[in-house]
Amino acid sequence: MTNETASLVLEHLRVIRADISALKDDMRGVLSEQSAFRHDMHAQSIRIQQVQEDVASVKLRLDRIERRFDLVDAK
Repeated sequence: MTNETASLVLEHLRVIRADISALKDDMRGVLSEQSAFRHDMHAQSIRIQQVQEDVASVKLRLDRIERRFDLVDAK
């Protein structure tokens, strides 16, 4: 390989290295955002479960009140 060819190859390798470094930085950002998104989704899932439990509890209480006052429709 001539000196000129070696310099050209090294220049391309430097550009490739810089591109890979930029991709690594971008990937770190994406992984960080993904982690935050997963955390938010988990929190939302817990909140939805709590709301479902609250609704079930209210339904049980309402059913008991309806039975107590004979407000239940005959099926």
